[in-house]
Amino acid sequence: MMAGSIAEEKTFRRFLELFLREMRMPLQESDPPPLRPLSDLMTEDEVEGECLDLCLQHLYKYNCPCSLAAALARATADSLLQSDLSIHHLNKTPEEGQDPVTQMESVKLAWLVFNRLFEVCCLWMKDLPYRRRPQPYYETSIHAIKNMRRKMEDKHVIIPDFNSLFNVQDQEEQAYFAVFDGHGGVDAAIYAANHLHVNLFQQECFRQDPMEALCKAFRVTDLAFMKKARREHLRCGTTGVVTFLRGRTMYVAWLGDSQVMLVRKGEAVELMKPHKPDREDEKLRIEALGGCVIWFGTWRVNGSLSVSRAIGDSEHKPYISGVADHDICPMDGTEDYLILACDGFWDTVNSEEAVRVVSDHLEENSGDTAMVAHKLDREEGVVVGEEVEEEDDEAGGGERDGGEGGSNADNGGKARGGWPLQQCSAPADLGYEDRTDSLTDRTSLCLLGPDLEGRISLTGAARQPRSIFGLDLFSTSHVYPEIRPLRRRSCLPFLTPSMSSFTDPLWPQTAMLLGQAARRSHGPGYGGRRRRPGASKEMLGLLPCGQLLPHTQRRSISRPGAAELHLPHDASI
Repeated sequence: MMAGSIAEEKTFRRFLELFLREMRMPLQESDPPPLRPLSDLMTEDEVEGECLDLCLQHLYKYNCPCSLAAALARATADSLLQSDLSIHHLNKTPEEGQDPVTQMESVKLAWLVFNRLFEVCCLWMKDLPYRRRPQPYYETSIHAIKNMRRKMEDKHVIIPDFNSLFNVQDQEEQAYFAVFDGHGGVDAAIYAANHLHVNLFQQECFRQDPMEALCKAFRVTDLAFMKKARREHLRCGTTGVVTFLRGRTMYVAWLGDSQVMLVRKGEAVELMKPHKPDREDEKLRIEALGGCVIWFGTWRVNGSLSVSRAIGDSEHKPYISGVADHDICPMDGTEDYLILACDGFWDTVNSEEAVRVVSDHLEENSGDTAMVAHKLDREEGVVVGEEVEEEDDEAGGGERDGGEGGSNADNGGKARGGWPLQQCSAPADLGYEDRTDSLTDRTSLCLLGPDLEGRISLTGAARQPRSIFGLDLFSTSHVYPEIRPLRRRSCLPFLTPSMSSFTDPLWPQTAMLLGQAARRSHGPGYGGRRRRPGASKEMLGLLPCGQLLPHTQRRSISRPGAAELHLPHDASI
């Protein structure tokens, strides 16, 4: 299923070796899992989405190559779904007026997931599955800000290898990118981020008509979350915009005022109109249902919400509709980039200004996308870039240059080589609700993973990439902590050799592969995601077609007391 060349297989095996060395398995019931779902309980229908999310978040914390992470997550989920989960079901009497539903504790699922992931990694270390196919290459730049809200309520989803995540063997290359802007709480945005793509794949019409499947997935996700909201007494909702790529066709669906914009040949192309109460057709729809649109600082549905469609918000249904709008856009190779963003971005930046800022930044920085999202600098956003690489046909494989992460500063001033210390572009946002300050990150999402030049001796010939079309994802947002003055501080601490928990004599070399956050997850009392203050806005984008972008550079940020690690370029593991 996985390795398509000798170099690729070496890269994957090396990651598995180091990853298994760091994991403390198997987990016992007394051990806190590295991560856990937000909700305390989940239904059987939610197991697959939560399992995939836990696996991907954990693997991306260790900077796992994207295609390997997707395949490991799928193998873990399949193994778990085929097992008998009934022994973990709770005998819980439903509240009056609610339908009975089978539930299980989320922390027990987390134990099962991480133990099963460990087993799968051990099996693949011995016998790595094989699959050979073209490899799309994505670059991302993310900048997040909470603004004045108490919680970070927005989520982004980046799935560059949709086929591996769902074990699709006979379909064109597919990718999925989404932004969800939560309101009234983070639960709806997290739920949509974890389950909408799963619901998309589960639609019977997915293979023949992905556009219809995407619209149905929005509706299924909305209905499922409203049931969850009634069980758990949640009153939140989320807008959302999704871009699904299949071959040379882009499918877009949205609810609410999060938007996507395509830039083609330097010109903005409108793909959608946001769902706002002041839209005449939306106003007429609401009034026909018996609702009203009134002015209260801005136009609001029944004087409450400033969006007219969303996932969740059950107490405002049917005025707040869960029926998504959609559009289909054929791609001819002239596309520059896509920007997907929440309303906080689009309320302050028009399309012409966004194009100008991106173009000026790329020109000033020789095409480097590292700080594009920060330049846009209004709300959270993401920019994604794709190039299709040719496979090495020779048996020798050769040293392949996957997507690197980290700036020159991150890697001790080296221009190339080295695995990034930490990758913050997990498919489902890495604990954004826990963040209190702004985040700027740019990461390459390559199916192969970062180049191990200078770390592992790989045979070979240089990669000869062939650019088919580009798709870059820029992300911008700000965090304005309450009461305290605005600070810009990294959420990405670097490894420090003085940490007492590092007993492995090889840790300085493996540190370039395995981030501190992953090690810290094994520390005492760590329990994964929790409901804490934090909230942000999101955006997505697509970069110059036919342009091979430079290697990733990420802003170097450190916390007080954490030493930045510098290794010689010729260091080896």
